[in-house]
Amino acid sequence: MKLNRVLFIGLLLWSTLATGQNKIDLKAAIDVYTKTIKIDQRIVYHNESNDTLRSIYLNNWNNAYSTKTTPLAKRFTEEFNDKFHFAKSEQRGFTLITKLEDNANQTLTFSSLKAHPDILKVNLKTPILPNQSYDITLSYNVVLPDDSFTGYGITPEKDFNLKYWYITPAVYDGQWQYYSNKNLDDLYIPAADLTFQIEFPLNYQLISELNTIDIKQTKDHQTFYLYGKNRVNTQLILTKFSDFKFVQTDDFTIFSNLSNEGVPSEEKALITDKVTRFITEHLGKYPHERLLITKGDYKKDPLYGLNQLPDFIRPFPDNFQYELKLLKTALNNYLENTLLINPRKDYWLRDGIQIYFLMKYVETYYPDTKLLGTLANIWGIRSFHASDLDYNDQFKLFFMQMARTNRDQPLTTSKDSLLKFNANIAGKYKAGIGLRYLDDFINEDIMEQSISEYLKTNQLKITNSEYFQNLITSKTPKEINWFFKDYVDSRTKIDFKIKDVEKTQDSITLTIKNKRKNTMPISLFALNNDSVLSKSWIENVGGLKTLTIPRDSTNKLVLNYDNTIPEFNLRDNYKSLKGFFFNNKPFQFRLIKDVEDPNYNQVFIMPQVEFRNIYDGLTLGAKFYNKTVLRKKLNYKLSPVYATKSKSITGSSNIFYTHFLEDTDLYNITYGIFAKYNSFAEDSFVTILTPSLTLFFRDNDDFRSDKSKFLNLRYLSISRDVGENAIIDDLLEPDYSVFNIRYISSNPGLVNFNKWYYDVQFAKKFGKVSLNYEYRKLSESNRQFNVRLFAGTFLYNRTDTNSDYFSFALDRPTDYLFDYNYLGRSEASGIFSQQIIIAEGGFKSKLETPFANQWMTTANVSTTIWKYIEAYGDVGLVKNKGVSPAFVYDSGIKLDLVTDYFELYFPIYSNLGWEIGQPNYDQKIRIKFTVDPQALLGLFRRKWY
Repeated sequence: MKLNRVLFIGLLLWSTLATGQNKIDLKAAIDVYTKTIKIDQRIVYHNESNDTLRSIYLNNWNNAYSTKTTPLAKRFTEEFNDKFHFAKSEQRGFTLITKLEDNANQTLTFSSLKAHPDILKVNLKTPILPNQSYDITLSYNVVLPDDSFTGYGITPEKDFNLKYWYITPAVYDGQWQYYSNKNLDDLYIPAADLTFQIEFPLNYQLISELNTIDIKQTKDHQTFYLYGKNRVNTQLILTKFSDFKFVQTDDFTIFSNLSNEGVPSEEKALITDKVTRFITEHLGKYPHERLLITKGDYKKDPLYGLNQLPDFIRPFPDNFQYELKLLKTALNNYLENTLLINPRKDYWLRDGIQIYFLMKYVETYYPDTKLLGTLANIWGIRSFHASDLDYNDQFKLFFMQMARTNRDQPLTTSKDSLLKFNANIAGKYKAGIGLRYLDDFINEDIMEQSISEYLKTNQLKITNSEYFQNLITSKTPKEINWFFKDYVDSRTKIDFKIKDVEKTQDSITLTIKNKRKNTMPISLFALNNDSVLSKSWIENVGGLKTLTIPRDSTNKLVLNYDNTIPEFNLRDNYKSLKGFFFNNKPFQFRLIKDVEDPNYNQVFIMPQVEFRNIYDGLTLGAKFYNKTVLRKKLNYKLSPVYATKSKSITGSSNIFYTHFLEDTDLYNITYGIFAKYNSFAEDSFVTILTPSLTLFFRDNDDFRSDKSKFLNLRYLSISRDVGENAIIDDLLEPDYSVFNIRYISSNPGLVNFNKWYYDVQFAKKFGKVSLNYEYRKLSESNRQFNVRLFAGTFLYNRTDTNSDYFSFALDRPTDYLFDYNYLGRSEASGIFSQQIIIAEGGFKSKLETPFANQWMTTANVSTTIWKYIEAYGDVGLVKNKGVSPAFVYDSGIKLDLVTDYFELYFPIYSNLGWEIGQPNYDQKIRIKFTVDPQALLGLFRRKWY
């Protein structure tokens, strides 16, 4: 150990004297009980540019946890993650700097940037000339956050997972490349030689990629001396019970704690050797001795799809599962440690290389593995088209999921501007399958050779994707600018069709149509039955392109037959040369939704068991529909069901066409018709027929924005049939029609929520207009304040004065448009009459003036008392014809169990007096809840989209 200390001192001395390289010398003392790391640090920053620098910028990413208003905190709220906002102050971290000097012991002035509190600007006493270095020393305390926020910090067991924990210099490449920590694992720093001295308690073990030079122990503490040359990733783990194992291979050592249940140690070693050999062969020699792979790394970038099912139903063997987990994480960490591109602005190339080689690995070693794994061989499941798909087909499916819903984004979009689904899944897969598309086009192994040369030439050097573009362009005579312009840097979809075909005895003349504005090439296959006769690439299809090919024995022409190209629509890609009606696709009936098979008109049958209301009871039946896993433009559904309580056939049907628009705030136009027949009371049924047109708007410059708007125009034809055994009064005018215009503008944020709702209705006997405004604020002290304002008036009202069916409702709308999910809409007593939907008046108490046939205005207010307990109050004016306006009010307690989804209201005081002491108080309690699966699915969607 004495020799090692001499070596460590020598390295420290060498780092002091050497020039031309960034260096960080750091001495850290870890206090477990205060969650604090006391750090003395020296940074030698080398100016590799041609500019003279008078200030430098430092990354202080631990300070991103310091308040509820940092970019990191705002990122959490954008994704409806309230854990950070509701955390106690001691759970969050910060950095406190006590000294910052140059090598002449002169104090340097510094400040945190206003927009980036985790970035430091340091003003230098003397400028740094080109190819010169500047030496600064710092002393500071790092107070660590709980690891529950990002996976980094201190665990409940007092273990430490440290990443981005110390101060580092930013990259200067003509301008400073700095940005805030947003939990994207994308710190951009230059490589540096590191010399660390870490002191921590004896009962901990240290896990690191750095080389351990020496270990020193005292009675209470131990000190590790670590060294690393040309490093960017310095993740350290301190744990009392280590589950890390190392496997030394001929290439480099893997240090990992990935779960490997069911995989014996011997097989695990063989798998690790296989993975490291593959990486070294295709990406080049790893420049360090160890590669650290953690459970947390995999959790942040897992294998999605069926790989995430529980072990007891996962359809893949344990060794295959472990192998791909290890490979995907190893590829990511290898590239993170060696390919120094801007991971926030230029991430697509690193992501693309990772997915490209993940797919190549599966193609090489597991070519027969299916998307459904072993499920593909089970009777009943193997009839699905999904069972025919290969494992690698999932990458196109996940990307196309966003493309088909008009949520995809260019790969050059800043990573912090991507939707979560695009950042974690779809964008990565688009980059990977895009490189395979380009590889297939240029052919001759140019892609892999170019990637290998690019990684080798630029290893541990600041670079960017333009270098890669220039390199691969120089390797092929083909024009490939389309890939970087149309595929990478735009949202342009790929969509071709064979428009016309003329055949002679010797030749075939066909016209290919490019349905999008791009210059991307398309592959054309000539087939004889299922045998490929030829494959050619058709380029520069600006709109229509006609070409003639030899007929030979060709009886079918198919575009993109091997599905290498991520094409938007495959249903119009083939033309058969057999017969006259060669394009009539046969119908294919399938049980339950399937992946789209472009060779058939698919109809899916889904058994249905639902409970929509208490009058129909449990409904049993099936829905027939054409919606596949990937959304189509034209969708229809027919859902006949038998209602067990009303003993009748009920159900619904609809057909809708969606037109997506790109590069504009108006991104979705949907029109269609909806029909429904079901009970609305005992022995009472309603038939609704509704044609509609809806325009959806969003901020085209910011897909992550929660702001949305939509305009809905619809015509409702409503016919009610009240039976002889009905328990409600007979209706004087059972049939009516309403033309309805609605405009909604909302910004449903976690901290700030606001929503405008405008509604106009015209019917034969009435016309009315109303507006609704909602505002919700979550304060930094975790108190929630809610206000809702409603105002509505009749433009004309010639309805029966004895009926309030079309009137504004104070506490429970009659829902004559049948928009609300009432379980017992006609109930006047019992628990189902206590269901509340906050609409119109929004009152919770049932007062003596429950309706207004002229106008009504109300205000609903609530605020937090403690945690999920709130106090509410409602006030309003209710105006009926021939009567003076009535002032109404109520108040009470609200239990906000799941905001907007499950809430309880307990009235206390209102126009009725002290309600809590009145008879039958249990019937005054109001309940807000939903059993609609689509509404509950919204809890998932808002976190990812």
